[in-house]
Amino acid sequence: MTEKFEKKASSSDTPPEGPSEGTTVTKDRPDPIRAIPVRHYGRYISGALVLAVLVWLVLAFANGNVRWATVGDYITNGDIIAGMGRTLMISVLSMLIGLVLGVVLAVMRMSKNPVTGGVSWLFIWLFRGTPVYVQLLLWYSLALIFPVFEIPFIYKDEMTDVMTPLVVALLGLGLNEGAYMAEIVRAGIQSVDQGQTEASHALGMTSTQTMRRVVLPQAMRVIIPPTGNEFINMLKTSSLVAVVSYPDLLRSAQIISGRTYAVMEMLFVASFWYLTLTSIFSVGQYYLERRYARGSLRELPLTPWQKIKKNLLTLRRPEVAR
Repeated sequence: MTEKFEKKASSSDTPPEGPSEGTTVTKDRPDPIRAIPVRHYGRYISGALVLAVLVWLVLAFANGNVRWATVGDYITNGDIIAGMGRTLMISVLSMLIGLVLGVVLAVMRMSKNPVTGGVSWLFIWLFRGTPVYVQLLLWYSLALIFPVFEIPFIYKDEMTDVMTPLVVALLGLGLNEGAYMAEIVRAGIQSVDQGQTEASHALGMTSTQTMRRVVLPQAMRVIIPPTGNEFINMLKTSSLVAVVSYPDLLRSAQIISGRTYAVMEMLFVASFWYLTLTSIFSVGQYYLERRYARGSLRELPLTPWQKIKKNLLTLRRPEVAR
């Protein structure tokens, strides 16, 4: 019995025979998957149609009755450049007026005082509810109601001398922008968690200190994007000041067109500079938004140059792994 047991144990302990030396083990591997992209014929057709329309538009304007040489001659004209500078000046000053006024109106609107809240609401309702064009004409024609502008014991003058085209442009654009900025700032302030205000008050900070040091810095992430859009819109809306004889970019182009009868050509010149200004400030707005996005996003959005590099690197189709 013991001998049989030992034989069985010895036979069970021996490992199975493996491949002898010099032999190779071949395993059956599946063929590599070759992914064939789906062809979207609708995209090709729509893209071809869009390109055809663009080519048609370019050829139509190129062959139209437009003196393109005149456009090139007047793009750098001194009067046009001066008008562009004045357009930029009133846009920046009006935006500053609107921003300061918007912050004040937003704080008044959120105040618990019913008088200040009501006045703020009335201002926003009035200036948002009437067109900028009408407001400019009202300021320009104010002398019909008040021939003399007088501040008792301080200042007195004819209203026509006070309401110059520059003053009318700043009042019309700045006050209207203040009504819109008030709602933008109010939305930004309300986006900050109320616990931040309560914690600041618990630390002994006043309401003014809390608003200036805690609430407004955090609200900038919400305020900056629409503010940039409003400024770009201000650049284009400033063309309305031509109606009050302010020599901005459009007014300068109109004066030259009246002298040279190059109406369409001067409109193209004005459009070129408006596009240039809005493009420059759009890039600035992008980087400003990117700066204030730090801390709220895990990864900052790519810059335009980084997007170009990424798209260039992905133009080559990656090879299928074998």
